Amino acid sequence: MSNLSTAPLKSPELLLPAGSLEKMHAAFDFGADAVYAGQPRYSLRARNNEFSTLDILQQGIEGAHARGKSFFVASNIFPHNSKLKTYLNDMEPVIAMKPDALIMADPGLIMMVREKWPEVNVHLSVQANAVNWADVKFWQKMGLTRVILSRELSLDEIEEIKQRCPEMELEVFVHGALCIAYSGRCLLSGYFNHRDPNQGTCTNSCRWDYKVENATENETGDLQRVPVETIQFDFNKALEEANQSFSAMGDMPRHPLADRPYLIEEAGRPGSFMPILEDDHGTYIMNSKDLRAIEHIERLTKIGVDSLKVEGRTKSLYYVVRTAQAYRHAIDDAVAGRPFNERLLSELDGLANRGYTDGFYQRHHTQDHQNYMEGVSKAHRSQYVGNVLSIEDGWAQVEVKNRFSVGDKIEIIHPSGNEIIDLAQIRNKHNEAIDVIGGAGHKVRIPLDAKFDKALLARML
Repeated sequence: MSNLSTAPLKSPELLLPAGSLEKMHAAFDFGADAVYAGQPRYSLRARNNEFSTLDILQQGIEGAHARGKSFFVASNIFPHNSKLKTYLNDMEPVIAMKPDALIMADPGLIMMVREKWPEVNVHLSVQANAVNWADVKFWQKMGLTRVILSRELSLDEIEEIKQRCPEMELEVFVHGALCIAYSGRCLLSGYFNHRDPNQGTCTNSCRWDYKVENATENETGDLQRVPVETIQFDFNKALEEANQSFSAMGDMPRHPLADRPYLIEEAGRPGSFMPILEDDHGTYIMNSKDLRAIEHIERLTKIGVDSLKVEGRTKSLYYVVRTAQAYRHAIDDAVAGRPFNERLLSELDGLANRGYTDGFYQRHHTQDHQNYMEGVSKAHRSQYVGNVLSIEDGWAQVEVKNRFSVGDKIEIIHPSGNEIIDLAQIRNKHNEAIDVIGGAGHKVRIPLDAKFDKALLARML
């Protein structure tokens, strides 16, 4: 039973990824309160990380503080012995920059930091898999100031943790990629490429292109691939049996094909077949949908969650801008008591995604809820098409990202507010009028008000 307070709501922190200085400032421009970035040697983003030098990291921290914002440094690997030798020395100049907190997971590293720098705020990383209130109380006793809860928790579980641990700051993820393992504890990348996810070098093996192959057990119990031409399959008969199975009520009979073993083949490794296993809880195939929990912001705000986090330090500038703006609106609406704006769902649909899910926040969805989510999302979709580089004499120079044409409805995305225009003209680099620009790699000019300098552009679909 919920015991949510009726007191005025406190606005939770909106925490965005900072993959670069440009993305950090864009996050702040569009509503973020704080950003997080990783140390290449000691975080889970060793690659594609602009904060690879102390100089850039210092610029980030100082730039955030100059704007009255917070900057957290992720130092959340589970190190092997070799990295323990260098850790404290490498951390000395980082601590001197005064980041607002370190995000950490390994108990040994946390102990070392707490002993040497007891004044430094430490946030428990999601990698540590905090899933209950006793876990949170333990880390509170260890002197940590915030716990980033595991992604596997429901809204009700988060509420109970907050009620039992009211003095501890809690942070949860609300948007971004979901891992197929318990908050990142995955061995696939290490198995395939000898790059350990918990050492910061994950190659996202769960999101590669896999094919499904039929298999059979041999006399020793091992799975062997069954060539397609040897499989006897009557589609009409199988469809009739499936329809009969799913029309049954109560204990639905399983389709016979559900009991067969199957193998998957990754596109880059032809001939290497891996079994798909199934138990009473389901079939385990990789590549989760992406998390989008914007419709739960009101509930999370009422629970009293202190920070709402967006994943994606390697994502695009457009991703940072769209997520910051959408979740800022959702938070402000929740605090002001306004109902959830359904259009925010579709604004996030224009981002590259693998399909959306609200993860574990709700265990079961009604059919009405699913229809509502899908219907709203399809109504106002858009595609990122360009960046405004500069505006002079009423003409904007645009760096093209995707195809657009005269007559398109273009959404201008800007910190001062978004606006939709009917695109009347496009001029190429020779100042010639054209009707269509084909795609990335070009610069064109379009008529645009000077107030939209540095805006991003999206084509309404």
